[in-house]
Amino acid sequence: MPDRYITFDRDEWAPLRAATPLTLREADLESLRGINEEIDLDEVTTIYLPLSRLLNLYVSAVQDLQRVASTFLGSIAPKVPYVIGVAGSVAVGKSTFARILQALLSRWPNHPQVDLITTDGFLYPNAVLAERGLMDRKGFPESYDTRELLAFLRAVKSGRREVSAPVYDHVTYDILDGESVVVEQPDIVIVEGLNVLQVSQEGAEFVSDYFDFSIYIDAAVADIEEWYVQRFFALRESVFRDPDSYFRNFAELTDDEAEATARQIWTTINGRNLLENIEPTRERASLILRKSADHRVAEVSLRKL
Repeated sequence: MPDRYITFDRDEWAPLRAATPLTLREADLESLRGINEEIDLDEVTTIYLPLSRLLNLYVSAVQDLQRVASTFLGSIAPKVPYVIGVAGSVAVGKSTFARILQALLSRWPNHPQVDLITTDGFLYPNAVLAERGLMDRKGFPESYDTRELLAFLRAVKSGRREVSAPVYDHVTYDILDGESVVVEQPDIVIVEGLNVLQVSQEGAEFVSDYFDFSIYIDAAVADIEEWYVQRFFALRESVFRDPDSYFRNFAELTDDEAEATARQIWTTINGRNLLENIEPTRERASLILRKSADHRVAEVSLRKL
């Protein structure tokens, strides 16, 4: 890891929790886990609580700075959310991580409203992707409406009272027409997605320019591939069986066919996207969490200020 990071193993990171209380219970964790996710309260205590404490300190410092600026200007400045970006590969556990982080941060008294936005909502609709020949590159940088995502983040960071974002449906594998999620001046916004640390395709502007803090979930590529295959099998027995599922035909695959299909999708789409576009952005993150093969975080690297 480059010199600009301080790296901790699990035993070194865990004590940085200090007196931060564990505010989640097993029932809470059950509702936050994703498909095929293996995470327990020990992992929350060891990895998430120190991170929750660190982010609480950062958010409090920014809130104090905003109050100082308002005093200096002699005016009431709009409430500007603290924005956290979460990046990483398909199947690395970003969504579960973001949900648990959201739950923990919302339990701190000085920033109780924490919203979570996924960049899936900013994918172009399937009709547009098909027209542009991009259906096999869904999740690659060019499959996102980056202009719209940047406009959303600008509005959030300008303190606008209400900002809406599109909604993506993982069953139909498409944007839900006419549906939106509204962000109403929360204390914190978590933005989770594959390419949130990418350079914008619209010019010199970065999506991450609007982040106050960013996190990259890392793991060995071979491990992520295995997790992807395991998740594909789990989806075959659940979501793929939904009559409205875009992948309904995968539900009837044999085990051998399912594994071959999953590995082919990984090799041609998700693994390629990881190596070409996602992993090269890793060292733009404020903090890197590296997972071992058992899904547990083995190492935490925090960028020096």
